[in-house]
Amino acid sequence: MSTKITVTGEGITLDLLLVRVHGWKGQDLITDALSLNPGIAAEGALLTAGREVLIPDLPSESTITPEPTIDLFG
Repeated sequence: MSTKITVTGEGITLDLLLVRVHGWKGQDLITDALSLNPGIAAEGALLTAGREVLIPDLPSESTITPEPTIDLFG
């Protein structure tokens, strides 16, 4: 599933839009967002006002594998 967002400001990038929609976890969705919006990378780094962008949904928490934790002191 995805959500359609219309860019209303200036100076908005795709990764900033993902963070605004999903918080910091949205940064991990840049590849999925580029796949959902063919040709968006060719338009440049800044999205134009009025541009509609499909934003992918976050994967469910059960599919995210946590990074291993390393304890240096014990």
